[in-house]
Amino acid sequence: MGSSPAPFSDIGKKAKDLLTKDYNFDQKFTLSVVGSTGLGLTANGLKKDQIFVGDINTLYKSGNITVDVKVDTYSNVSTKVTQTDILPNTKIACSFKIPDHKSGKLDVQYLHPHAAIDSSIGLNPAPLLELSATIGSKDLSLGGEIGFDTASSLLTKYNAGISFNKPDFSAALLLTDKGQTLKATYIHAVDSANGTTVAAELTHRFSTLEKSFTLGSAHAIDPHTLVKTRFSDSGRAALLWQREWRPKSLITFSGEYDSKASSAAPKFGLSLALKP
Repeated sequence: MGSSPAPFSDIGKKAKDLLTKDYNFDQKFTLSVVGSTGLGLTANGLKKDQIFVGDINTLYKSGNITVDVKVDTYSNVSTKVTQTDILPNTKIACSFKIPDHKSGKLDVQYLHPHAAIDSSIGLNPAPLLELSATIGSKDLSLGGEIGFDTASSLLTKYNAGISFNKPDFSAALLLTDKGQTLKATYIHAVDSANGTTVAAELTHRFSTLEKSFTLGSAHAIDPHTLVKTRFSDSGRAALLWQREWRPKSLITFSGEYDSKASSAAPKFGLSLALKP
C-alpha cells in the first residue's frame, strides 16, 4: 500500500544504504539470467584474501508464489517459498536450510493503511519468536521490534524507532541493542537534477559513552555513472565508482584508507555484476 508506513526494518534504511551499499573491498562477481518463463538463475563468487566462496541461486515465480533455492560452496541448501495475498494485504514465507533441520522458519507480513506488522516463528521444538510493527503513515511512522527465545525464556532483542520522510529527505531515530545504543540518521537529496545526495549517521552508546559519526555522499556524474564518498570519525575515508556499462550490468570499484593505521595499505575492491 502506497500510504502504509514502511516495515520497522526500513527505518533509517535509506541513509544506511547510501553509507554502506555496494562498498566492497574484495573481488566479487555476479551473473544473473532471467528467463521468459519466470525462472531466474544467479551465480555469485567472492574472493577474500586467498579464500573463494560462491553460491548458485534459482528463483522461480508463478502467479503469487515465489520459490527461491540457493546452494553454496559448502553444500548448504537454502529454500524459501513465498506467497502473497493468500489473505488480503498479507505475505507468507516459509524457509529452511539443509542439513540444519532446526533452521525452519515461518514469516508473516501484514500491511494496513496505517500499520505494518512482521512476525516470525522458528519451526522447531524451542522456537525463536520475533515481532515488529510500525504505525502511522509513509511520512511519519513509529515502531518497535522484540525477539523472544523460548528455549531460554529470554528476550533476544527489543528496539524502537521513529522516522520522518519527505520526497527530498528522510530522518530517523533508533534505540537499539536493548536500549544501549541511540542512533540518528539523515539523508537529503540536495540536487535531484544531478543526483547529488548526502547522508549522516550519529551513534551514541550509553554503556561506554562512546560517540561516533559517519558522513557520506552520492553523485551521479551522468545517467550511467555514480560516485560515492564516505568519511568517519575513526579516520577512515572511502570512495566508490560505479558504472552501468550496459543495461543492468554494473562494474564497481571501491577503495578505503584508514588514516589512523598509516602502516596498513589502503583496501581496494572490484565488483562485476552481469545481467544479459
